[in-house]
Amino acid sequence: MGEEGTEGTVHLLCLAASSGVPLFCRSSRGGAPARQQLPFSVIGSLNGVHMFGQNLEVQLSSARTEDTTVVWKNFHDSITLIVLSSEEGTSELRLERLLQMVFGAMVLLVGLEELTNIRNVERLKKELRASYRLVDSFLGDSERIGDLTQCVDCVVPPEVSLLQEALSGFAEAAGTAFGSLVVSGRVVAATESWWRLGTPEAVLLPWLVGSLPPQAARDYPVYLPHGSPTLLDRWWQPVLDPLRTCVPLGPRALPAGFPLHVDVLGLLLLHLELKRCLFTVEPSGDQEPSPEQRRRLLRSFYSLVTATHFPPEPGTPEDKAEDAAQRAQVPRACYLVSGPEEPGTGWRLVALQLGPRRLLLLVSAQSPTHGLRSLATHTLHALTPLL
Repeated sequence: MGEEGTEGTVHLLCLAASSGVPLFCRSSRGGAPARQQLPFSVIGSLNGVHMFGQNLEVQLSSARTEDTTVVWKNFHDSITLIVLSSEEGTSELRLERLLQMVFGAMVLLVGLEELTNIRNVERLKKELRASYRLVDSFLGDSERIGDLTQCVDCVVPPEVSLLQEALSGFAEAAGTAFGSLVVSGRVVAATESWWRLGTPEAVLLPWLVGSLPPQAARDYPVYLPHGSPTLLDRWWQPVLDPLRTCVPLGPRALPAGFPLHVDVLGLLLLHLELKRCLFTVEPSGDQEPSPEQRRRLLRSFYSLVTATHFPPEPGTPEDKAEDAAQRAQVPRACYLVSGPEEPGTGWRLVALQLGPRRLLLLVSAQSPTHGLRSLATHTLHALTPLL
């Protein structure tokens, strides 16, 4: 199994569907932003072959060459997004979801009306610059995985009930139904209304916060001298210590001291109905492979099992009905050895699905393959109360 993000280049093209005029082009190499741009002739050819198919009522969605995967997607007959990836092991599933997240980011920061009713191309180009940082975060290596799973990256603090109570009270006092606490782009706690936000809003909002640099402009809360001079103190001063414990949680996701088997090197837990996930490669951090490699292995494994073994996450009522009808034929577990299957070699990857939860584990090479299902089952039961 290849490792997504292992060298290679990703090019993202955004064009006006009717005219083919490029609106922007963003690139990354080896997971980092790159200035490399595609020649206009190549951009024109990629868009031209897509439009040619549309004129013949043929939907061209993807293509592969010897070393590159290309995916096209049209949104509202107004915006065409094209992504080309030469990263080793990249999957069409990953690229399709990348395009969905990119368009969602454009809508988030520009608005759907501006994208579906393009009056002035040059003005739209300037407005879309506000989305570059968020878009670039989808192209590079990230410690989060919501862009791929389309589930909200979460962390579990040790005193979540105190933080939840403070947040709910603060949101009510501030007169808003939508509020969340975010650390490193992951949600610590959120109001009920916030959790009812659909995909991709609930994923995009914390991702946006996580993509902002420390020196970026912010909206700052203020104390109104007469109206509410003590609003923040009232709700947050009593939980200042629990808030501080959230700061280092970021990539760890789980509370300090949470019991995991020593062989577990990384995990991804998804709740497919709640659309939330826990993702960490922090366990046994001093062992090989590196955290970056662990993230790539789990991302690639997720793409593989979602595309080939497990059904897509249910979305519409029709999807759920179809999923229920095929449930008897769906596998419940699978595993993969990355490398030669010999004692002490090759990383073990195992996936297990029980009810609405799906667990993916990256396990050390010393763990025997015959014990993987038992290890995954035990780990899933331990994690179930958290998500």
